[in-house]
Amino acid sequence: MRAYFMRHGQTDFNRKGLCNSDPRRPVYRNRTGLHQARQAAERLRATPLQRIFVSPLPRTGQTAEIVNRYHGAPIDVRPALNDIRSGHDGRPVGEYQRAIADDPLHARPAGGESLIEHKQRVLGFLDWLRRQPYDTVLVVAHEETLRVFYAHVHGLDDAQLPEPGFDNCEIFAADLS
Repeated sequence: MRAYFMRHGQTDFNRKGLCNSDPRRPVYRNRTGLHQARQAAERLRATPLQRIFVSPLPRTGQTAEIVNRYHGAPIDVRPALNDIRSGHDGRPVGEYQRAIADDPLHARPAGGESLIEHKQRVLGFLDWLRRQPYDTVLVVAHEETLRVFYAHVHGLDDAQLPEPGFDNCEIFAADLS
């Protein structure tokens, strides 16, 4: 299976540097995010997507809908793709980063989940995805979620999980056979 992994289009929370992992909070893709999603749709236009997977956070579904204009693939919402539960919803990302600075892999600030717990959740989805009958899929998710996918498919260890960064609507592909 060929999988394309893409970060959602920009939101005002991204622009302001705020955390969001609660799907009930109305954080939507902004005008820049719409433009980014349209560009991503053009890059993926000739890719024969059979299914698109998104998290429950609205910005992933909004981004997927733009890309899907060329494909008409079913869009499947999967909670395992949700962003890391930081325990800092609506608060500055820098505040969250300071809260985990002493142990970025295992810290669980304010009732959130650790990066290792997030990794286990995301890799559970990846294990499930590998057993599906598709040839080509798109996963629209979040920066932390993409870091887990990227580290896994490139054989990086846990200490390297926080390293790769992903711009809004950045795409990378991997063979999941």
